[in-house]
Parts: sequence; structure tokens; C-alpha cells
Amino acid sequence: MHRFLLTPRWWGINVFVALAVPFCLFMGSWQLGRFEARVDSHREATAERPDQVAAPLDSLLPVDTQTSGRLASASGEYGEQMLVPERRLDGASGFYVLTLLKTDSGKAVPVVRGWLPGVADPAKAPAAPTGRVEVTGALQASENAGTKGVHAQGGLPSGQLGVIAAATLVNLVPHDLYDAWLTVQTPADGMLPVPAQAPTNTGLDLKAFQNLGYTGEWFVFVAFVLFMWFRLYRREVETLRDAEAGLLDPSAPAPAADSAPAAAATVTAPASDDQSATGIAPVR
Repeated sequence: MHRFLLTPRWWGINVFVALAVPFCLFMGSWQLGRFEARVDSHREATAERPDQVAAPLDSLLPVDTQTSGRLASASGEYGEQMLVPERRLDGASGFYVLTLLKTDSGKAVPVVRGWLPGVADPAKAPAAPTGRVEVTGALQASENAGTKGVHAQGGLPSGQLGVIAAATLVNLVPHDLYDAWLTVQTPADGMLPVPAQAPTNTGLDLKAFQNLGYTGEWFVFVAFVLFMWFRLYRREVETLRDAEAGLLDPSAPAPAADSAPAAAATVTAPASDDQSATGIAPVR
């Protein structure tokens, strides 16, 4: 009954199923792992952290999921100041006040000293302290065009910055730059603190739920492959059983095409010379 499973056709089907099922299970498990990792990173980012001791900036670089948000300290003198427009805080629109800190190492690090509501206006931004300063802030990775809330289209007025990144600042300032930035958590001059953001590709964002959706799709593929194999197997078995029961006659010729109507198949003898075209004999 089941010898058909050893035929070349079924060998191909079985090999395909044997490879497709583990592959789909692996991909589904991998996507599920990606989703769980994002959930864990979201919990870490939103969990209340105990009081931290600020670490030197250089010891926390490069920025990764472990060091992002950590308190970093740097010493130096403030230099160029820029405004970062169209940034939202607690549902309100405003701008960041960003000042470059030229550190003792010779490199400069962007420092967001605070947030102010309204349209970016240099007259509203308080001047940075002069002289040598010690700055402590939450460490953040450089932004990019895909970061939420950035103004990556360009066309901003002089003195404004759309993306906080070394790649954006390198053509604007004559300093070597750290590939990171700090956000001061206790700003002065009436500015509000800018909270640290979770690292890129972490947290419960759209990509996280895409991973969860892909997980379901791969497991559905497993069920579909097994269902189609069972359906083909059952049809093959039913066909063999019908043949054994005599319900099928493999040697029977294929049914002939429908016969033409008998009236059309009958050959009508030609009319004799004594008959007219209407089939009525002429009167003599």
C-alpha cells in the first residue's frame, strides 16, 4: 500500500518537506529571539536605574546597548553653540540648545544643555558658561537620518543642526569629534532636561512587532507544508484503495468523444433524377 512513498516522485516530495520544516522552524525561532531581545532591551531602558557614578567619557566608548544612557563626565571649555529645531518634549514642540565641549583630549563632544519651547531662536538660548567646566550627562549614540524626530532634509538656517552626529558636524566645526553626544540631566537657565533615548533598534517599536509577525508567518509555513504533504498522501492512498476495490480500471480506454447526432451521422442517398430538389417525384 505504501510503496509509493519510495517512488522518485515521492522521494522528491519527502526531501522537500524534510528540509522545509526545520528551516521554517529555525527562522521562526530566530525571529522570536529577535523580538524577545527587543522586549528585554525595552525593559532595561524603561527600568529605573539606581544612582550611577559618572564614568569618564573615553571609558564608555564606543556607545552600545550597555553604555547608552550611562552617565559620562568630561572636562574642557565650551565653544560653538547651535540650535536643534523641531524637537518634541512631553508633546510640545521646541528646540535643543547644543554646545560643543572641547575636552582635554583635544576632541569635542556635542552637549545638549537643555530644551526650550517654541521656534528655534538664538536670542532665547542662554549662553554657555565660560572657562573650564566639568560636564556630566547621559551618553547617547550619534543620530542618523532614520532616528525618530530628526530633521534630515537640510535647508536649515545657519547656526541650526538637524541631526546630532559627528558626520553632520565635521564640516561645520574645526575640531575632531567624538562619535557620541551628552544630554545634561540638570540643566540651568530655565531649560528642561532632554531624557536619554533607548539605543537604535531596541525597544518595542515597529520593527519589534515586525519580528513577531514574521515569527507567526514562519510557523504558519510549517503547518502549510505538513498539511499539503498529508493531503497528497491521503489522495494517493485513496486512489490505490479505489483501484484495489475495482472502482478504478486502469486498463479501460479513455472515454470517446461525444458521438455526433444520429441524424447528422446518417448518410443520405443522393436524390434520383426523377425527383425534384424538393424530394417530390414529378407528375408524369
